[in-house]
Amino acid sequence: MADFQARIYVTLRPSVLDPAGVAVCSGLHQLGYEGVESVRIGKYIEVQLTAADQQDAQTQLDQMCDRLLANPVIENYCFEITELATA
Repeated sequence: MADFQARIYVTLRPSVLDPAGVAVCSGLHQLGYEGVESVRIGKYIEVQLTAADQQDAQTQLDQMCDRLLANPVIENYCFEITELATA
């Protein structure tokens, strides 16, 4: 068994309207950042887990994202896995 850290990024699918992103974009324009063309808001999640190997960790993370961390109907996700060094 090994310990892993995952960085998970969850974003709305491009076809889904992002009202929070529109509001932030408008606020940035009001602050003078006229060069901002669009903003999309997402989530960043860190998970530490123990798994048999990197493939097992990836399988577990896919299941976590599909079942709880992301809504696969309207959101996409990707993650990075790093094996933690043992002391």
